[in-house]
Amino acid sequence: MGWFKRLSEGLSKTRKKITGGLNVLFEIGPEVGPEFWDDLEATLIMADIGVGAAEQVTERLRERSQRESLTGVNQVEEALVDLLAEAFTPGDYAILDERPSTVLFVGVNGAGKTTTVGKMAAAAKARGYSPIIGSADTFRAAAIEQLHVWADRAGVRVVERTRGSDPASVCYDTLDAAERDGSDLVLIDTAGRLHTSEDLMRELGKVVSVTRKRSTFPVHVVLVIDSTTGQNGMSQAREFNEALGVDGVIMTKLDGTAKGGIALAISHDLGLPVLGVGVGEGIEDLQPFDAHDFSRALIQGLPEGEE
Repeated sequence: MGWFKRLSEGLSKTRKKITGGLNVLFEIGPEVGPEFWDDLEATLIMADIGVGAAEQVTERLRERSQRESLTGVNQVEEALVDLLAEAFTPGDYAILDERPSTVLFVGVNGAGKTTTVGKMAAAAKARGYSPIIGSADTFRAAAIEQLHVWADRAGVRVVERTRGSDPASVCYDTLDAAERDGSDLVLIDTAGRLHTSEDLMRELGKVVSVTRKRSTFPVHVVLVIDSTTGQNGMSQAREFNEALGVDGVIMTKLDGTAKGGIALAISHDLGLPVLGVGVGEGIEDLQPFDAHDFSRALIQGLPEGEE
């Protein structure tokens, strides 16, 4: 199955939420009237795209429609896809594909950090890189077990310490091991923590600080967000970004939610690029983010008859 088809299927619940509202608007006829714009903005907001992005996209679409005399439904829909894509903060997945580099994955419990780390390690190994994983989630035994499942399958080393150890020390050990082994990609899984806990966020800040000081590679902090959390994902992104200086986000579990529009809200409102999206459990279901593909899947989906 092609990636766009997987993405389109993954966003089907969100798309139905949006197109359901659009279809009601378009039922008034092929011509777009003045009342269309307020209703369009409301439809986008209800799809978790966010007030800021919805206002911007609606206003720019109105201006473009007037400038280019777009009155047909299909024309307006195509323009909507383009403008949604432009509303995302530009980013580059290449920071996750950079070699050598160190990537710290942060986020709340259950966001999909450990699975994301495992997928990225396996994919990097398959492309000929030399990844190493640091299991800095020292509080959850299942996290280490999950990492080993992915790592053993791909032949990637996992650096760990006993349960309850200092997470920063695991990061230090992992970077030491990377230098000894000649690894060119260090992927560090951190413990999930509530963004509302100042103590836990302070501890995570220490982990990030130690890693930045010790690593001889460029260090990137990537926030993993469970798309099913909707607007709560915005709160997570805001708190983690303020505490750590996040370089970008990966949106997981898009295949299980009608709240996929939150990816645009986070990117637009917080100025954070979306680096990757996940729509399933397989390695191939975590892919680099493409704003236009995402927006097309969100509004139009896969054309009938295409694969």
